[in-house]
Amino acid sequence: MLVLLIVLASCNRPEISSVNPMHWEQRQAKINSSDSLDYGSSYLSVYSEIYSLTEKRTYNLTATISIRNISFEDSIYILRSDYYNTAGDLIRTYFNSPIFLKPLETIEIVVDERDEHGGTGANFIFDWAVKPGTHEPFFEAVMISTSGQQGISFTTSGVKR
Repeated sequence: MLVLLIVLASCNRPEISSVNPMHWEQRQAKINSSDSLDYGSSYLSVYSEIYSLTEKRTYNLTATISIRNISFEDSIYILRSDYYNTAGDLIRTYFNSPIFLKPLETIEIVVDERDEHGGTGANFIFDWAVKPGTHEPFFEAVMISTSGQQGISFTTSGVKR
């Protein structure tokens, strides 16, 4: 009986860390309606897998999504972060309450290599707010994977919608 229990426990798949990469509630910010802010939205393409050799074979990647405040002086606010798959279906919302980034601060979301939900055409939509005259946030993704002595990596950059 003990052997069966050990075998069953070892078959459990490890939790995918991208589902809860950090405690977003510790970064929450309160935005008052009286605050004078400029609002925007950005799109970031992400590849959780790419084609290899043929369209019938894919290669999984780890994606690091970098959210950067490039302002020297002002905090910025990220209002929402949504992750969509190749078909355009919402996979998950990482947070939907405003969070803040201090000047020159960077935070990340990591989509694990074994998280196959996104597919070859995954993407993020970020809603954000900044003080007038402050640089908008900068969004970038780094995708990487290695197998044996073979490695692949590349980046994508966000665009304002």
